Amino acid sequence: MKRLARMDGLRGVLAVYVMLGHALPFTCLPGWVTAPFHHGEAAVDLFFALSGLVIANSLERFGWRFTPFIMARARRLLPVYFLVLAASVCLTALGDPLAALPWVGAEGRNIMAAALPRPLLPHLLAHLTLAHGLIPQTALPYAYVTLLGPAWSLSTEWQFYVLIGLAAPRRLGRFALGLLALGAAYRALPLGAEFSRAFLPNAAPFFALGLASAVMLHGGRSRSFWLCLLGACALALPGGVEKMLTPLAWGLVMLAQRHAWGAVLEGRTVQYLGAASYPLYLVNEPVQRAMALLLGPVAHGDAAWFTAAFLPLSIGLTLALSAWLHHAVERPLMRQQNNRFSFGVIAVTERE
Repeated sequence: MKRLARMDGLRGVLAVYVMLGHALPFTCLPGWVTAPFHHGEAAVDLFFALSGLVIANSLERFGWRFTPFIMARARRLLPVYFLVLAASVCLTALGDPLAALPWVGAEGRNIMAAALPRPLLPHLLAHLTLAHGLIPQTALPYAYVTLLGPAWSLSTEWQFYVLIGLAAPRRLGRFALGLLALGAAYRALPLGAEFSRAFLPNAAPFFALGLASAVMLHGGRSRSFWLCLLGACALALPGGVEKMLTPLAWGLVMLAQRHAWGAVLEGRTVQYLGAASYPLYLVNEPVQRAMALLLGPVAHGDAAWFTAAFLPLSIGLTLALSAWLHHAVERPLMRQQNNRFSFGVIAVTERE
């Protein structure tokens, strides 16, 4: 399956949306400005659908073999993740930045933890192994967001990689319908309060939607796509508008692949943001915490002054740091990985 440039652009748009959604709750901007950015969960669900679409291609590239596939995923994701996780732990240890920001409401306090969790070691081990999305809430409360908020979705992604990598399904349409059924069964069982939103079955319908989209784009078979789209809509109904946004928006995304108006996602800026979207997604919260720690005491309770300084500095520094991580860490590792894959293909060809 050829690379879909417009999907790369969409990834950049979603990463910027999440960054703004995380930053605005700490400002004093009016509700009509911040209201459009209250759908961060829907944006992350779209990331899951994108992952389902991309991973289908990646598995095929590695000949449906689990070990090279999962090692490639690890080289792609873990170096940046460990760097950002270390920075986030250090910043959280410095204390509660919201103590100097009395105007911040419940939404902001849900994003920015007041202190490191106790005991720290189980939370740290859970994050280092990306198992924090698998742990029941009763065993380690809020483990999925305690050290690095955005990393909850990375744990969900990792669960999906292991599942599809081990299953190595040659019929992706059927596997997508199986994931949809898994999501339906999870919603039918009283497990919602036991596990966090980072538990794979919670996001299974969105991964299914991405896989079914890959089948349609690659082979022209649309039956599984429409079944997954309708199924995802039906499962989202009890969750209200927030959950309905994702399958409906994904339908528009697929239309954008074939219509001229979707060319806006091919612009140079959004394409670059798409290339750097992974570090951009991860670093936004630690950068915002650092800015809150730095600017909060200086603001002396002046919400307007804090907002005027915090927004441009946090956005600018997030973009700059994510660009550095992309060029200094991501790209060299990706080039190394591509070279290894090319040498492997050449060796197999010569043996044949």
